[in-house]
Amino acid sequence: MSTLQRFHQLKSLRARKINIERAFKDSFFILLGVAAAGFGLKGFLLPNHFLDGGVMGISLLANLLSGVDLSILVLLINLPFIIIGYTQVSKLFAIKTLIGIILLALSLAFIEFPTITSDKLLIAFFGGFFLGAGIGLSIRGGSVLDGTEILAIYSSRKTTLTVGDIILVFNIIIFSVAAYLMNIETALYAILTYLVASKTVDFVVHGIEEYISVMIVSEKSNEIKDAIIHKMGRGVTVLKGKSGFGKKGHRTFDVDIIFSVITRLELQKLKTEIAKIDLDAFVVENSVNNIKGGMIKKRPLEE
Repeated sequence: MSTLQRFHQLKSLRARKINIERAFKDSFFILLGVAAAGFGLKGFLLPNHFLDGGVMGISLLANLLSGVDLSILVLLINLPFIIIGYTQVSKLFAIKTLIGIILLALSLAFIEFPTITSDKLLIAFFGGFFLGAGIGLSIRGGSVLDGTEILAIYSSRKTTLTVGDIILVFNIIIFSVAAYLMNIETALYAILTYLVASKTVDFVVHGIEEYISVMIVSEKSNEIKDAIIHKMGRGVTVLKGKSGFGKKGHRTFDVDIIFSVITRLELQKLKTEIAKIDLDAFVVENSVNNIKGGMIKKRPLEE
């Protein structure tokens, strides 16, 4: 076997190993997500006739008004969104989503969960928490348990509205219908449940630590770089740039641009360190949804 053939064989084995590991991890997240969502629904929301937002909210509302089994409604109402996901996202995503929703429907139909509490505030909070955790874990596994996100992504490509705008409008309609057909109190608790669920999804998907990427343009870039490394324990990347036009007019000399990723809690400390070195530094901040590789964790600071 030639060296080139051996290289390609090793590369193929490595890719297969990564795919298998990813499949096991995705399956674990989806199963855990189904269990959490099922517990939130049958342990808190369903026994107390509470609602949520999204497609799950429509299913719960239809269940309360028609008496049709929730497991059937969850599957039927999500089917059109799975088809959209197949055409707009990917075949694998649609298959994972279909499997996740079928598992959720089966858990709702056949697994018994104890009713945890009858306190309305606790129901809204913890029902939303476990449902949001389930949806977030399923997203980590490459699928969704609620078709709202798929509809929002599809609609955002066809209109000028953002994904967030579409989800907001969608849920306003659901809560308005709930207030009209049932009562305002039920709608208000549904809004609380939805807010808790949406924040839990954010925490599960993106983590509790929110990262910020920062780009710094300064004539004292070396000093700022040393401060980030030695005083904050963070990694930096130096980008080569050329000055253009700013408050000092046209300038054509080369400049080092400092790029770093820090947590939201460290942002003020970074600004303080920059201000100590260069009050005129140009600083750009951006929220980071996900990062991988590099030096994410802080290293020990030098004495």
